Amino acid sequence: MSADSGLATFRDSGGLWEGHDIEDVATVRGWERDPESVLAFYNKRRKQAFKATPNSGHKALAELEAHFDIDIITQNVDDLHEKAGSSSVLHLHGKLSEAKSSRTDDHVIDIGDREIQMGDTAKDGSQLRPNVVWFGEPVPNIEQASVIVSRADLLVIIGTSLVVYPAAGLVDFAPNGIPGFIIDPSEPQIKLGNTWTHISEPAEKGVPELKDLLISKYIEDNSD
Repeated sequence: MSADSGLATFRDSGGLWEGHDIEDVATVRGWERDPESVLAFYNKRRKQAFKATPNSGHKALAELEAHFDIDIITQNVDDLHEKAGSSSVLHLHGKLSEAKSSRTDDHVIDIGDREIQMGDTAKDGSQLRPNVVWFGEPVPNIEQASVIVSRADLLVIIGTSLVVYPAAGLVDFAPNGIPGFIIDPSEPQIKLGNTWTHISEPAEKGVPELKDLLISKYIEDNSD
């Protein structure tokens, strides 16, 4: 989703995120080794995300709320879904616009687009760090996400490689036989059953296509 708004993703670049090794900027080990460089990296990402605007895919999901109850579960750490107008967004991997204690996970503050500097501390006196889930850290919202998926009448997977766990395992919580859609230019890395449809487009094109399809199938057909 975010790639179509100009924000770089790391899975498409061989383990690098804008030229940085993932081990250096997205692990606790990288943070402990060089926290100043990690802060500088996320300060730059935060500025980019603040300036980014939702693409037509984000907007189409928000527009679908006029017809469906939509819950968005995202691995992205930007707020483009919220900017587009979506009202129920669960961030699995945290938010760039938040900082937290490096000692206590539930000490979280909103910082908008402000930078985090060395010496900026949380209420518990520890150094502030980005409120982003790094590799090897637990995903606090995964249980809530699994409950949402387990209650779904329809599941849409957008622009994910389906190789990052535990998020990739959420599809297993979907009720058997519900309609499913995967929107991604690449072939899905899960076995599709006959209830799944693959829209081979990037999010910017595929989600508006899905919006029209869902309205035609579930809204207009039922209005006759």
